[in-house]
Amino acid sequence: MKLVILDRITLGEDLCMARAEDFGTVISFDQTAPAEVESHVGDADVVLVNKVKLGAHNLHQAKNLKLILEAATGYDNIDLAYCRERGIAVCNVPGYSVYSVAQVTVSMVLSLVNHLKTYTRYTSDGTYSKGESANILTPVYHELLGKTWGIVGYGGIGSRVGAIAEALGCRVLAYKRTPIEGVTCTDIDTLCKESDIISVHIPLSDETRGLISRERIESMKPGAIFVNTARGAVADEAALCEAVLNSRLGGLGLDVYAVEPFSTESPFYAVKELDNVCLTPHMAWGAIEARERCFNEMILNMEAFLAGTIRNRVDLTK
Repeated sequence: MKLVILDRITLGEDLCMARAEDFGTVISFDQTAPAEVESHVGDADVVLVNKVKLGAHNLHQAKNLKLILEAATGYDNIDLAYCRERGIAVCNVPGYSVYSVAQVTVSMVLSLVNHLKTYTRYTSDGTYSKGESANILTPVYHELLGKTWGIVGYGGIGSRVGAIAEALGCRVLAYKRTPIEGVTCTDIDTLCKESDIISVHIPLSDETRGLISRERIESMKPGAIFVNTARGAVADEAALCEAVLNSRLGGLGLDVYAVEPFSTESPFYAVKELDNVCLTPHMAWGAIEARERCFNEMILNMEAFLAGTIRNRVDLTK
């Protein structure tokens, strides 16, 4: 059996993937450009992928392909309709990055709320040492106690962030398709208008693309903190940057972008160095423990498929 890893580098060079060799010959590519997918997939029986887009345009010659192992929870890079038509099984890995993403989300919020970028610069650039006061207390920062934290998407990650937010003294509002007991659920417009902090934890789909629209961004409280560690395309990125530049938003934290990596032409280039902006390179999911958990789950998915059992088969749902 031939296994092909299309974008090895996205999983981190420190991650050991030797267990894949127990199943057959492994061909590993650090990266695969769009024009290279067809040749890289070739006669593969199994493809391991993280970000590369796969569909009819580049899989039509992969006659041996039986299984795609997605190294993520989201699978919007794979054309499921085409895979169903071809009888290609697709497995994802739900829940592996809950702790990692929640940790980074809360870290971003706390850094932005407490203006840590500004305060650490006071000491690193000598401002504090040159002054006469024992402390510097501007810009003003606020306690989270009593603030409203709106959580868009209340699955594994969102609910974990919600528990931490409550522990910090916040009132939690959740936007969730199916309301759950014990959580204050509301519509997206109310959440945007009432929240002091908003964090996003939803997959990208036709329903969620552009959910955080320009109009909803404009409706947010002046000074609100907005953090997205889910998918970039769920929000209007140009409108977010404008809201920061116009001081409508108090802080912006992003780990995901509609185009990754974003280019020098991106609206993020105008805000990336602002003190109230925290942009990270899609790393929130990637604590080493999370990546190890992800790969182990991919192996279990492959074992289940080869044994004729169903495990994390997203191609079987519509």
